[in-house]
Amino acid sequence: MSTLSTHVLDTSTGRPAEGLSLVLEARAGDTFLELFRGVTNADGRVKDLSGAATKLGPGVYRLTFDTGAWFQARGQKGFYPYVQVVFEVAATDEHYHVPLLLSPYGFSTYRGS
Repeated sequence: MSTLSTHVLDTSTGRPAEGLSLVLEARAGDTFLELFRGVTNADGRVKDLSGAATKLGPGVYRLTFDTGAWFQARGQKGFYPYVQVVFEVAATDEHYHVPLLLSPYGFSTYRGS
């Protein structure tokens, strides 16, 4: 089974996005089922995301980042109320790292290591 990690950086400040809520879901037919709910730590990471409860088998997964609430809590206006990253796990013996680079009016993601 594969493990998963994420790291969120606020590119407008060059700092980790501490306190950003996220949800991990797995596709089940035409819907998604929640697997994990967490909040980024001071380093912009969620350490528990790769815990035993979130080992990933083959399939399609979705990470939803609550960016609107995060920007609002900092007195900023953002364009995206949330960011969803949908990705597919094929190789179950690999680690998947899905970082999010975030600013009030843009975002980027990629498969990290």
